[in-house]
Amino acid sequence: MSDITTEQSQNQKKQAGIRLPCIFLLTFQAVGSSIIGFLQTIGRISAFTGRAIKHCFAPPFYPRLILKQFMEIGYYSLPVVGLTTLFTGMVLALQSYTGFTRFNAEGAIAGVVALSVTRELAPVLAGLMVAGRVGASIAAEIGTMRVTEQIDALRTLSVNPFKYLIAPRVIAGTLMLPILVLIGDIIGIYGGYVVSIYDLGFSSGSYITQSWDTLQRMDVLSGLYKAAVFGFIVTVMGCYHGFNSGRGAQGVGMATTYAVVSASILILIFNFVLTQVFFS
Repeated sequence: MSDITTEQSQNQKKQAGIRLPCIFLLTFQAVGSSIIGFLQTIGRISAFTGRAIKHCFAPPFYPRLILKQFMEIGYYSLPVVGLTTLFTGMVLALQSYTGFTRFNAEGAIAGVVALSVTRELAPVLAGLMVAGRVGASIAAEIGTMRVTEQIDALRTLSVNPFKYLIAPRVIAGTLMLPILVLIGDIIGIYGGYVVSIYDLGFSSGSYITQSWDTLQRMDVLSGLYKAAVFGFIVTVMGCYHGFNSGRGAQGVGMATTYAVVSASILILIFNFVLTQVFFS
């Protein structure tokens, strides 16, 4: 009986010894396949981006489509960006006042609001808002065209889909987001001004003077450069995921989700990179 028990325990140990390397092997295979898939995705996005940039500068152009995208991306996004930056400036003034009163530095609130809005908050928040509104819309529209074979119909009519669908959106997004951010800068600083003057009791003239003296040209330009990059990212991600959408309603929904998530993550990553470039 003891011999049988000993033999069973030895067999169990052997099986456990076999399972352990198998688990490690499967884990390494899963990690390796994930890394390979990630690199392949980056390669496809890079190739797609290169083609999009190429068609943005090569004729023929479609001015009517570009103007339409100016309206869709720029004009119709203005209320969202304006409200976002307005309340961001107001909240920033309140929070700055709460913190700075501990150090008797209330006079720095105007400069902090102006710098924070122009350098970081306006471009990043505008990019995220536009990614949620425009990126999702682009991915859904182009994804639906992919599912209903309208893109194949364009090719049949000898119309390049990159020229007709992608280049106008990328051009409009890259050019319009800096304009939105510039307007957002003004609205955000005005929001901080309203709270500081009518709620916190600051002097109107001194607040405007401090804001004007604190801001430099590079503070505003850096935010506008960031906005151009963010607009490019939002439109390219929307076009890419819509153009490569899966079949059916589920594929279009997944493309929309991927467009918003990937654009938002890339905005945050490139915001850090560009901040390092401009201010390091």
